[in-house]
Amino acid sequence: MTRRRYIQIDGELVEVTPDYAAPARTITDSVLWNDRAYQDMGDPRFSSRTQHQQYMKRHGVTVSDDFKGQWAKQEAQRIAARAGADPTRRQDVERAISQLNSRRRK
Repeated sequence: MTRRRYIQIDGELVEVTPDYAAPARTITDSVLWNDRAYQDMGDPRFSSRTQHQQYMKRHGVTVSDDFKGQWAKQEAQRIAARAGADPTRRQDVERAISQLNSRRRK
């Protein structure tokens, strides 16, 4: 059975030969962090990165990149918790012992 290979062009799958190589991309094909990407979105609210940032701030929202460090920190905490580390465990034990001791005194 012969394997077939497909690529997607304009939302449609097109069969290509097994030795097909995608054409080399030009700099204009990979404009990612350029204001041109904002203009191409067709959103009338903003047409530049600065306008997008101002819009986000004005509406109290943000992009996921702003949480990159926070997510990494929380992941480390989850891994530590799975391994048995619990920063509140000592306080919980002390509180339980204190409650037991206070009950004995009564």
